[in-house]
Amino acid sequence: MPKQKTNSSAKKRFKITGTGKVMRAGAYKSHILTKKSKKRKRRLGKTTVIKSTEMSNVKKLLVLS
Repeated sequence: MPKQKTNSSAKKRFKITGTGKVMRAGAYKSHILTKKSKKRKRRLGKTTVIKSTEMSNVKKLLVLS
C-alpha cells in the first residue's frame, strides 16, 4: 500500500499545538495596510486557533486522523 501524502500547502499554513489544536495566521495583512489601524495590524500578525467546524477538513489535509 502506498503512503498517504500530506497536503503541502496545508503543512506550510497550519501548525499543531501540543494539545492537538490547529493554529493559523491572520489573513488580510499582506497589502493595503495604510487604511488599517495599528491595533488591527498588530492583531493580524498573531496566530489564532481555527474554528471547530474547520477542524475535520484541516486534519484530513494534514493526515492527522
